[in-house]
Amino acid sequence: MTSLRLSSPFAFGDLQGCHAPFQRLLAALPLEPDTPLWFAGDLVNRGPDSLAALREVAGFGTRAQAVLGNHDLHLLAVSAGIRKMKESDTLTDILAAPDAEPLLVWLRHRPFAHFDNGMLMVHAGVLPQWDLKLALELADELQRGLRSPDWKETLRDLYGNEPRRWSPDLKKKDRMRVAFNAFTRIRFCTPDGTMEFAANGGPDSAPPGHIPWFDAPERRTSDVTVVFGHWAALGLMLRDNLIALDSGCVWGNRLSAVKLAGNPSERTVVQVECRECVDSGRGE
Repeated sequence: MTSLRLSSPFAFGDLQGCHAPFQRLLAALPLEPDTPLWFAGDLVNRGPDSLAALREVAGFGTRAQAVLGNHDLHLLAVSAGIRKMKESDTLTDILAAPDAEPLLVWLRHRPFAHFDNGMLMVHAGVLPQWDLKLALELADELQRGLRSPDWKETLRDLYGNEPRRWSPDLKKKDRMRVAFNAFTRIRFCTPDGTMEFAANGGPDSAPPGHIPWFDAPERRTSDVTVVFGHWAALGLMLRDNLIALDSGCVWGNRLSAVKLAGNPSERTVVQVECRECVDSGRGE
């Protein structure tokens, strides 16, 4: 019997360093000591207290299931000298902290996908050609790369926009980059799964010929419930087989948590306001 059946998890949208709203949300939830806590990535960056947010989630130990988001990976890349700090980043407090090394090691060992009792959590999305088995295999390949001694070289090779489309014939580096971008960056794709990375507005802002990834016809993960964050302009969205969690806390909107009951009618939504947590940069 899994922990989900004993105590349904609560899944949280992107914290992005908004620690005070996260504390208020935790206090508002009907949590038991054994309630699993799922985090859809982007624990850090853009908000005012990334260090406290990261420390708190890491402090939950095995009770917390957090997948890697693009901002989490940006932190790892900056720490490794792979990417430069951006003007809008709020990562300096983490990098200067006395416990920076164990926090970064903890973060680097998070997965790209988490699956339990019919629910698949990723940060951004999955490509329509992937079934659950393939998605988990690709996530495992990525996380093994980040947990290896040469993780910096692996991470450096993952950045880039090409190729934009999955093929089973891709060589290893291209295969891993496609998976990396799908799990952490995708919003729109063509019906055949070609990804687009420039548009970050709501579903009605799709570039010509593109659709939200989850609306791709014959998406092969439609038989499981996909839980994801990343897309703040989409906002909180609940379908029977889809839960979008990023309701734009770092934009000053709301931070959301959803009880992941197996029966969609029993899912509970709890939100708090995030007026003190505003970031003017609305990109990735």
